[in-house]
Amino acid sequence: MILEASGLLFDNDGVLVDSMASVEGSWGVWAKTFSPGFKLTYEYHGQRASEIVAQLVGEAEFDEALERINRLELELTHLTTPKPGATELVASLESGKWTVVTSAGKDLGTSRLKAAGLPIPEELVSADDVSKGKPNPEPYLMGAKKLGLDAANCIVFEDAPSGVRAGKAAGAKLVVGVGKEALESDADIVIASLEGISFRDGKLEIPDSRRLR
Repeated sequence: MILEASGLLFDNDGVLVDSMASVEGSWGVWAKTFSPGFKLTYEYHGQRASEIVAQLVGEAEFDEALERINRLELELTHLTTPKPGATELVASLESGKWTVVTSAGKDLGTSRLKAAGLPIPEELVSADDVSKGKPNPEPYLMGAKKLGLDAANCIVFEDAPSGVRAGKAAGAKLVVGVGKEALESDADIVIASLEGISFRDGKLEIPDSRRLR
């Protein structure tokens, strides 16, 4: 499968990096104090920490609870690893033709990329850069804008339903779901991983063998 596009917009966690060990560990510790019994299930993936915390604690505890989860997640970033195919694909991409659009804050997002050994694009969009997070289209619209592109000419890579909805709402040319869990989303197509994918001269090539849908 070959698709033409001007740029690529990648979610970070679950697409470029595997941060589940640090995410589950930090939220597990956090929940013991602020929301006993809470588990960060798939429905929460792609949402900013501030939005998740706001759903679970009262206004009086919000600032303390958000500060705690932000600190816990940063402490465990060393557990982050690259997702299959991410290192090879990102290394082959031309600067200014791709960026990362993450729901994590800038410090956490860049720390996870560093831990996974991946480069940090100058155009990175973090939770700190937007007024509304995914599924709102603002993050992906900003990502395209930072690249000097129209979102309609960009391809989005996502693993979470909220991120898929954000990419579609932004008017992306195509939203590619990454991983089996993305089969539960409204992604236009779903691939097993980033392995074997290439983007050269405005053409994205996805081997048919990598497609799950």
